[in-house]
Amino acid sequence: MTDMSNEGGKIAATPSPSQSLRKLAKYAIPVIAILGGVLIWHIASTFTSPLFLPSPAMVWGAAVEMALDGSLPGSIGASAWRIFAGWAAGVILGVPLGLFMGRFAIVRLLADPYIEFFRFIPPIAFVTLAVIWLGPGEITKIALIFYTTIFIVTLNTIAGVESVNPLRLQAARSLGATRMQEMTTIILPSTVPYMVTGARIAMGNSFLTVVSAEIVSAQQGLGSLIWTARNFARTDWVFVGIIALGCLGFVFDRIFRMVTNRTLRRFL
Repeated sequence: MTDMSNEGGKIAATPSPSQSLRKLAKYAIPVIAILGGVLIWHIASTFTSPLFLPSPAMVWGAAVEMALDGSLPGSIGASAWRIFAGWAAGVILGVPLGLFMGRFAIVRLLADPYIEFFRFIPPIAFVTLAVIWLGPGEITKIALIFYTTIFIVTLNTIAGVESVNPLRLQAARSLGATRMQEMTTIILPSTVPYMVTGARIAMGNSFLTVVSAEIVSAQQGLGSLIWTARNFARTDWVFVGIIALGCLGFVFDRIFRMVTNRTLRRFL
């Protein structure tokens, strides 16, 4: 039961013990799971060499060392910027492309052959061409991440448009709605959950692409850091780079979910 009190005209609710336990468990269980994973990692590292599996303490020491000399913050910043720029560009262009392809048959017929052809070619296959065409600078990495993003977002948006109930469109037409009004009042709001899902999936794939691109043509970035660690046989640096990628992805996804929940809550 929840205790209710009325003070100053306000009704206050006291959480029940079961609600408090559930709230505590929501945060405690993930922490326990992480600590358990670190403990298993530590135990496993005692049975092998540091070259094969460095201990958590070694990885933490390497992370502190790299943080102090600036290489870790610089790598995280470089990768974060490339991922965000390429991903944002892919979302900005992929959403309207998907809307028009899903809504207008002529646009679908014109663009579909290219979508169906290029979406099966992994970005890593274009790394060499991207460097030749665009040079070894930032634009190459951003373009590859854009390539990764746009097809995923476009296909998810098309699926959202196709999922709209035709009866809703017929009802709108019977009330005199134009095609643009149908797009803005019915199709676009109904497609938002598909857009958000496509953007989240594309974000995950962007991390895969940025590592590949940075290994080939970057002096700074988490992919470059991992490759440099390989050349120096520093497995602890490799672990630092991998963990940094996971943490960066976690932060990106949580920020994106927070923003979409606040701005698009009524559509989700």
